[in-house]
Formats: sequence, C-alpha cells, structure tokens
Amino acid sequence: MAFCSFNGRPSYRRFVAGLALTGFMLAAAGCQSSDNGILGFGKKDTSPPPPPDPQVLRSQLLAYCPKVTLRDGTAFFNTYAKSGPKPRKKAEPAADAAQTDQTAPDGTLVDPQKDPTKIIYQASITDVTRDCSRANGQLSMKIGVAGKVVPGPMFKPGTITMPIRIAVMHGSDVLYSQLHQYQIQVTDPSTASQFVFTDSSVVVPEPTAKDYQAFAGYDEGAPKKGDKKKVAAAE
Repeated sequence: MAFCSFNGRPSYRRFVAGLALTGFMLAAAGCQSSDNGILGFGKKDTSPPPPPDPQVLRSQLLAYCPKVTLRDGTAFFNTYAKSGPKPRKKAEPAADAAQTDQTAPDGTLVDPQKDPTKIIYQASITDVTRDCSRANGQLSMKIGVAGKVVPGPMFKPGTITMPIRIAVMHGSDVLYSQLHQYQIQVTDPSTASQFVFTDSSVVVPEPTAKDYQAFAGYDEGAPKKGDKKKVAAAE
C-alpha cells in the first residue's frame, strides 16, 4: 500500500501519530463514561435504599394510649315523647295508613316515632379524651366524654338518662364493653346543659403493638351479653 508524500517525504509518521491521538481520545471518553457503562448497560443505581420496617420501641409502647373515636351515628341521641293511645272507630285499611303517615312541610314523610315536634331533648357528644396507666401487665384507661343537652319542644325540667357505651377492641376482639345509663339534672328549658362523663373502670391487657381501638358513643340498642346495669349520675 502506498502512502502519499509531500515534498518527497512519506506521511507514515503522521499516520501513526494520528492513530495514537485517536486512541487517547477514545480512552479519555471511556473513562468519563465508565460510571454509566457502555451504551447505558451496567448503570449504577444511585437511588437511596428503602427504609427499614419501623420497630415499635418499648418506650413508645409505654407512652402509647389508644385514641378514642366516635363511630358513625353514635354522637347524637334524641328522646321523643310518646303519644297515648287514642280510641278510634273501625276504619278502612287505607284510612288507617293515611292516619299513620305524617307529612312534613316540605312534603317528606315523617316517622311518627321520630316527630321533631315531640322531641324531649337532643343530646350530643362534642369531645372525647383519655388517660392511661400501666401496672402488672395491664392497661388502665380513663375515658372521658363531654357533650351538651338541648331541650326540645316537649321538654320538662327533671332528670334525663343517656345510654353511653365505652368499648376497647383489638381487631375484632372486644377487650372491654360497658353500657352506662348516665343521668343528669336539667332545669332550664331555655338553654343547653353541658355534661362530662368519665368511665374509670377500663382495664385491658397491656398492648404489644399500637393497634388498640377505643370507642365512645350513644347506644340505643338492647344491652349486650356481659353488660352490667350501671347508672352514673352527674357529679
């Protein structure tokens, strides 16, 4: 193979020098891109490792006090006056149905057992709180419930009773459940009366994780098995 020459000299030396320079440039480029690998293959993962599973420390368990929540539909409780039986003449079934159904001003049907014009009082829970202590492998809780009683159209001064249930659960297991018949005196029909109820008898096994649930609220249902009749009066 012949090489071109200028001024009678062969360019072989220039060709070798050019090859050496090209090799140096390729090597330098390879060093600069070595972190990314060839064509992106073998690229290093610079993302941070996933955090380890959180471990609950004993100090955290000792400070853990299950939060108290209100279940849907348990924050309000209404009491209605009962109408006495009225003598009626024998009527057709259609007429009986017409007399049973009541219509509100907006045209909707009203349950005769829940007529707002016959409300004695409306009770509501506005806040809940708790306090915890530990001893002998057990967790003792004081669960407080605060609320108010608003007199209704049929209210009369006197003692009223509210069914308040306190419960503690671990998953689907009921650790504690008690229905209290809480009584307070209401004398002024023109203003709302405030109340505070406390259940200091909650004792459950000491938790091994932060997975207990405590509930408070009104319970108008029949007493459950294991419930004891408790009547708590306002202090």
